[in-house]
Amino acid sequence: MRLIIFLVMAYFGFKVLKAILKKSGIFKDISSSSKTSFKTTTKKIDDVMVQDPFCKVYFPKRDGIHIKIKGEDLYFCSNTCKNSYLDKKGDEYK
Repeated sequence: MRLIIFLVMAYFGFKVLKAILKKSGIFKDISSSSKTSFKTTTKKIDDVMVQDPFCKVYFPKRDGIHIKIKGEDLYFCSNTCKNSYLDKKGDEYK
């Protein structure tokens, strides 16, 4: 019986101490920090998938080869695709 009373008192003591530390800003609740909102998840996405205009492959934008033609930003997955695209569309851009 004494053990049960001791455990109950220890539990409530912990809850009171946790509430005091939480108000003072020292203790952060683990369950609240694991929750994610829409705003925080969008900040963690650091790259966008784009499609190569020549070979139609999707790849991360940061890994692509960028060129700007007539104000249009184009991203290619490789120099081979970029050169093939420019050879095919070369007459339009001259």
